[in-house]
Amino acid sequence: MAYEQTTTVALTSQKSRVRRVGFVRRHADKLLIPVVIGAGILAWSGLVAWRNYPPFILPGPALVWRKATLTLADGTLLRHTQVTLTEIALGLLLGLTTAFLLGYFLGKHRTIERLVAPYIVASQSVPIVALAPLLVIWFGSGLLSKVLVCALITFFPTLVSTIVGLRNVDEDLRDLLRSLRANRLQTFLLLELPAALPVIFGGLKLSVILAVVGAVVGEFVGADAGLGFLINLARGILDTPLMFVAIFTLIAIAQALYWSVALLESWALRWQR
Repeated sequence: MAYEQTTTVALTSQKSRVRRVGFVRRHADKLLIPVVIGAGILAWSGLVAWRNYPPFILPGPALVWRKATLTLADGTLLRHTQVTLTEIALGLLLGLTTAFLLGYFLGKHRTIERLVAPYIVASQSVPIVALAPLLVIWFGSGLLSKVLVCALITFFPTLVSTIVGLRNVDEDLRDLLRSLRANRLQTFLLLELPAALPVIFGGLKLSVILAVVGAVVGEFVGADAGLGFLINLARGILDTPLMFVAIFTLIAIAQALYWSVALLESWALRWQR
């Protein structure tokens, strides 16, 4: 009896250990995040202490944290973050919707795609930094110009991924749906969209990160609010801790958008597993 109990306890302990090891292996990348962040903060603090940099050159983590708490307490950071998030959201809505619709149309019509593609590529070869001042001149320094900058910078990756995704659809499966008298909507929902989603999500992950870049570029050119404006303001008054706060906030926004798309991808493509 005692031997059986000992065996049962040993097996239970072994199974628990195997589960823990499996969990660590599956989520090693996520578990390392706080370790990497902590090591980075320690290295940053050590560099400041070693070189004795003044705050306007390189502030320490403690000084940046104090500035972050102050800007959160008086509402400055939240107000500027809200402006940037609004620009990003509207820019993504406009850019992604246009890219999906045009990408689907071009993906279905190869001849038109070959005619239009050189002009689309030529339009994307112009740096967004060069276009942003023109958009501000044409549409003013308000919300519209920032939304257009975000839409332009997010348009091309999603357009290309949509076209490539539709081209990956198996023609034999198209023929099968035709033989079953499926209409266009059924073909899109049952075949084209599921087949194209893996590639589309790849372009979408890039687009959401570029949307943050587009918003900041637009605010650099001309704005009276937003995190890009806050960086410009901090640079003008040599408030480097404030600049770091704005930069870290932008990093957090980009990470949140990327992981949101990754979670959506995991849910939408669960049938593949």
